[in-house]
Amino acid sequence: MYDLLIQNPAVLQFDGAVATVLPTHSIAVSNGRIAAIAPNISAGQAREVLDASGMLAVPGFVNCHAHVPMGLFRGVAEDVLIERWFNDYIWPMESNLTEEDVYWGALLGLAEMIEAGVTTVADHYFAMDEVARAVEQAGTRALLAWAVFGGDGAQERLQDTVAFVERWQDAANGRIRAWLGPHSPYTCEPEFLKQVARQAQALGVGLHIHLSETAEQVRQSLAQHGKTPVAVAHEAGLFAVPTLAAHVAHPEQNDLELLRAGGVAVGSCPKTSMKLGTGVAPVPAMRQVGITVGLGSDGAASNNSYDMLEAARMMALVQKHMAGDPRVLPVSEALALATREGAKALGLGGVTGELREGFQADIVLFRLDAPHLTPQHNLAASLLYSARANDVDTVLVDGRVLMRNRQLLTIDKAQVLREVSERMERLVQRLPNRRIQTYPT
Repeated sequence: MYDLLIQNPAVLQFDGAVATVLPTHSIAVSNGRIAAIAPNISAGQAREVLDASGMLAVPGFVNCHAHVPMGLFRGVAEDVLIERWFNDYIWPMESNLTEEDVYWGALLGLAEMIEAGVTTVADHYFAMDEVARAVEQAGTRALLAWAVFGGDGAQERLQDTVAFVERWQDAANGRIRAWLGPHSPYTCEPEFLKQVARQAQALGVGLHIHLSETAEQVRQSLAQHGKTPVAVAHEAGLFAVPTLAAHVAHPEQNDLELLRAGGVAVGSCPKTSMKLGTGVAPVPAMRQVGITVGLGSDGAASNNSYDMLEAARMMALVQKHMAGDPRVLPVSEALALATREGAKALGLGGVTGELREGFQADIVLFRLDAPHLTPQHNLAASLLYSARANDVDTVLVDGRVLMRNRQLLTIDKAQVLREVSERMERLVQRLPNRRIQTYPT
């Protein structure tokens, strides 16, 4: 007897590099995993039946780089250079955050992600116990890294993050994993990065870090260290453990080889990169040499949403534009970046990111009855280029329904919106000479 039967949706799968759509199949779920996908499964074989006729079932989207609570600062720093964005807006305002603020900001971002079909996120922020608590409540899957800076007090901050990893590793029935999170080579000295690498090895965990986000960061690194940020990270020993590198928009050719040889995965954030004018990662070149690439949102303070379908669409369009070739990053590949490849980037390949027997039942059901999705000559293309976040009807993680008929079941959205609104006046204050860090100029 199956726990749940999702009856009669079309099902998006990957056949090698090609996204295919199985018409009118059903998905059986047992013990949180996909037990069967077949054209005809009797409703009498399941304890619960979910009618998905006329819908499209897709793997839950994977967000490979986010700062989930930063939705608290959505829209407050627009049309400014990245130096001002950090120094005049974001890092002064983040100095106002309390742990409770982070909790409600995390729930705000998780609610948005569930509504957009995002079931897994790699989050890199502060007060991560609160983010973990929010993830546990929301029912989603997460790879959590507590961001740490070098400088004064770095050792104490590192030990705090070690304790966080020990508290939360494999929590929430295995939905939460915890890594270390050195912020970047421009905020962490090489010696401190070495200490973080040694600590990660001792813990048996990976690292989540920002690398080569801007051309100026690369120039400054070359001037200061005689090496690119990727090379600095490599020489510090970071690539001796699983590493997730955010952005990597400006890799040199040798950087690509270092990343490939080190098994480093890249979380590229196309919307933030375009919005801040910092440059978009050369994703086709990375994939060609064998680097695993997934998509990220970054924080909603810089990208304004956590919609990974939007990120996949933007990545496909910008890569076609940069190459001057519409054949670059075709539909199947773009959808894979948001699902299967993203799961691989987080070390979850074979666990989630695909609708296959034995995989965790992280499933999103899209309604297909909207004018912008009609007619349906190519459902994969319709998903990438026409679907919207509000077409998501139902979301499951580990076979548990988190949203049904667009009603959140694990998060009280009205309460979250109230709590966030009550905090805004205090959080957006920018006091002179008060910020959590200084962006180098």
